[in-house]
Amino acid sequence: MDNRELNVQEAKLAEQAERYDDMKLAMEKVVKCGGKLSPEERNLLSVAYKNVCGARRSSWRVVTSMINKIDDKKKAVVNTMKKNIEDELNQICSDVLVLIDDYCLNVKDPEPKDPEQEDPEHKTFFNKMKGDYYRYQVEVAGEETKQALVDEARLAYEAANECANELPPTHPVRLGLALNFSVFYYEIENSPDKACGLAKEAFDNAIADLDNLKEDSYKDSTLIMQLLRDNLTLWTSSLGDENEEQQE
Repeated sequence: MDNRELNVQEAKLAEQAERYDDMKLAMEKVVKCGGKLSPEERNLLSVAYKNVCGARRSSWRVVTSMINKIDDKKKAVVNTMKKNIEDELNQICSDVLVLIDDYCLNVKDPEPKDPEQEDPEHKTFFNKMKGDYYRYQVEVAGEETKQALVDEARLAYEAANECANELPPTHPVRLGLALNFSVFYYEIENSPDKACGLAKEAFDNAIADLDNLKEDSYKDSTLIMQLLRDNLTLWTSSLGDENEEQQE
């Protein structure tokens, strides 16, 4: 068993033990071995960072919600904790963004790219992942850095969207991109019309192509389609309420 396989096994063990920081470190080693990640390796990397980052995002929301509910004497402590969480979150996001650019997409490599890394599924997955982690940075950013991060997230999602057009409408990577890109439009850019348009198009295209859905991706694809539909229901309801308020 070579080092790459050992690190993959370590990551799987860490996932089972819910030691996501260890899982992240193991998958960083796998990525730095070079070459295209297998779908399993790719998903392990995604799970590791999603959980490590997700824990900080959750903590940040809790601490932020407390600021206006406590007296001034305690605010200094809360603000210090909030700043520490933001620093940790930004570092995690920066680490994965460098990893993606340098090893998964080779954006700085002047030499011809590995043909395997030109695969549309591979490029869609990692450009989407870039968009996600820029989006997480936007959530905690100050006004001086927020717009630049919003622009980076949009560019990454747009690059992923271009690659995704080469994938079937029911492909889970393409659907996952539509889900997250539409959330970006709704939550970050405050563009509910764009969010609903993107989510509806992705859902309708997948429904039209449902007969060609592969059995091995059926569960993942239908789950994401359900999430798209749930978001559409929520967002269109909110839009309807806003229109009624304006008419009143």
